[in-house]
Amino acid sequence: MNRIAANALNILRLLPRAALILMVLAAPVLAVPMMRSDAGSTIEAPALRKSGLGFVLLVSLQRG
Repeated sequence: MNRIAANALNILRLLPRAALILMVLAAPVLAVPMMRSDAGSTIEAPALRKSGLGFVLLVSLQRG
């Protein structure tokens, strides 16, 4: 009986710590649907200009 009580006490002592770890791990997963439901929270980068410099560099590096 004393061993059962000691095991129960150890489990009750670890329970708050386990709950805290689970909340920290679950917070980002639960926050994603809230962010996706709001269409105004999307931040888009401005469109980049295409200058064609990459193709010129590719051709010049192949010749050299």
